[in-house]
Amino acid sequence: MKTVAFNTLGCKVNQYETEAMMEIFEKRRYKIVNTSDKADVYVINTCTVTNLGDRKSRQFIRRSKKKNPEAIIAVVGCYAQISSDEVLDIPEVDVIVGTNNRNKIVDLCEEAKEKNKRINVVKSIMDVKEFEDLSIAEIKGKTRASLKIQEGCNRYCSYCIIPYARGPIRSRDLDKILDEVRRIADNGFKEIVLTGIHVASYGKDLGDIRLIDVIEEVHKIEGIERIRLSSIEPTIITDEFMERLVKLPKVCDHFHLSLQSGSDTVLERMNRKYTTSQYKSIVEKIRKYMDNVAITTDIIVGFPGETDKEFNETYEFVKDIGFSKIHVFKYSKRQGTPAAKFKNQVNGNVKNDRSKKLIDLGDNLTKNFNSKFIGKKVGVLFENRYNKESNYIIGHTTNYITVLAESENDFEGEIIQVEIKDIKEDGLLGEIIIK
Repeated sequence: MKTVAFNTLGCKVNQYETEAMMEIFEKRRYKIVNTSDKADVYVINTCTVTNLGDRKSRQFIRRSKKKNPEAIIAVVGCYAQISSDEVLDIPEVDVIVGTNNRNKIVDLCEEAKEKNKRINVVKSIMDVKEFEDLSIAEIKGKTRASLKIQEGCNRYCSYCIIPYARGPIRSRDLDKILDEVRRIADNGFKEIVLTGIHVASYGKDLGDIRLIDVIEEVHKIEGIERIRLSSIEPTIITDEFMERLVKLPKVCDHFHLSLQSGSDTVLERMNRKYTTSQYKSIVEKIRKYMDNVAITTDIIVGFPGETDKEFNETYEFVKDIGFSKIHVFKYSKRQGTPAAKFKNQVNGNVKNDRSKKLIDLGDNLTKNFNSKFIGKKVGVLFENRYNKESNYIIGHTTNYITVLAESENDFEGEIIQVEIKDIKEDGLLGEIIIK
């Protein structure tokens, strides 16, 4: 039996696409092996959000070839799409696919091997109008399953390369989404995450259907007990959206709302489509409809031209909103984006200082949010052991708080009632309620 190993960089969408490609290989009688093993084929599913992602991709390529000089090296994903000529200059690479035609990955690898030739099928992603239906029939694990329902982005934020790597928005057919949800439920999963490159734009290319329609249909499927959304654009949140959403008890009370900056002047330079006052009113709208809802976000510090005043506006805005968790990123210049040419690039030491200050604030906000649950009973979807030596198991609440509880039983994939006793550095400590 031939073997294949996968290296995956980047986002949850990449993780989903890797699992789908794994399944394509398995159907063709390949055995999936670890990246540290010698394999006949190595697939590197790349990320290009930052230049660091490009560099890591190149490192994986060279390491793979060293493990087996006779192996076929296939490079797929965003870096391959954006920089196919650069990837082609790497002598170890045999197959370049990009962000389309991944369903042909096995044929391409076998053709490269049989004909002893290099293959590059990357074409302009802007010309692709159809959703590439990569699906997963046999999902591995027993806890949380991601389901890609959308591809591409039309927003063109000034710092972001992804619209150029993923192309225009394409939405997956609703019937195919529901077929995969049923398979996920049949495999014993309790929670599903609806994901994509810009999930909020679902349906805009299909006509009279939107994300909320998909959520309502997924909600009807038996076996699924939790529906979670990946990162969404704030502007999708309207009263109508929330009124329909709160009628669906399976939907998790957790929203990851992209912010990026709490300064209106920085948001304008970023080409974001909202102001801080609009963002705040959206958060207030969500909280009006959902008690104990978790609002998490991403912040970029050190965007070109960001002054001390603008950073302080962000700091105060983050504190005012009271996020349950923030992810802080230092701006990284990405060639091919408008922001890479902006003047007044921020010094690295300044970025480091601002990042640390925001991370410290975020840690305090998380503790404040988590402390509200001490003494309360919550449902926890348990996933695995905290570590091999530990008697604690780890899982998450609907609002995505990490919970540890002592137990001889793993309860993997089960939702168990837990009484919260204390705060820990990485979440909450709870006691399982015996039925």
